[in-house]
Amino acid sequence: MARVKVAVLISGRGSNLQALIDACSAPDFPAEIRLVISNRPDAPGLQRAERAGVPTRVIPHKKYGSRAEFDQAVERALNEAGIELVCLAGFMRIFDDAFVLRWHDRMINIHPSLLPAFKGLQAQAQALAAGVRFTGCTVHFVRPAMDEGPIIVQAVVPLLPGDDAERLAERVLAAEHKAYPLALRLIAEGRVRVVDERVQITDADAPAEDAILNPRP
Repeated sequence: MARVKVAVLISGRGSNLQALIDACSAPDFPAEIRLVISNRPDAPGLQRAERAGVPTRVIPHKKYGSRAEFDQAVERALNEAGIELVCLAGFMRIFDDAFVLRWHDRMINIHPSLLPAFKGLQAQAQALAAGVRFTGCTVHFVRPAMDEGPIIVQAVVPLLPGDDAERLAERVLAAEHKAYPLALRLIAEGRVRVVDERVQITDADAPAEDAILNPRP
């Protein structure tokens, strides 16, 4: 079976990119990363891609006079590489609605909260301020509104006594490194479809626990 051709878009250190690179290195993984794009030439994640032998492109957003022009440059790069699915991994630019609609159900993102809670920046600080007992991460299809779209995979992370935003972010990030490759595998295997803006997954097991309590009784 042909492997799905993937592009990963980054702006920073690329830790989720590394998790995807590691997953795609397995011979039986159903996707391959054909291109990594960054809007920042100094993004450390570019070095991760280069070490893995993945082609990279730097498309500096400041070079373009408008968001539409930047989006067009990104789309040209995607089309030239024959990309079928886009993974946003810490990509700190917002595409215009036209771009998102052209990649409808072909672009996914990971966010460090259990969406729809705590959208936007500093999700861990938002969770701490709200006093929730659980947070986590979400992989979802991208829609024009920020941090919205059908949910593919979520991972739950408990808040622990003494947590601050940095400590919590580390545990959430570890969960992201498991959730993102899983979501990519499910899509590449053809097991994901969107019906009425909800994701349906074939042959997927649910967690065995009926309820997880924090704190424990």
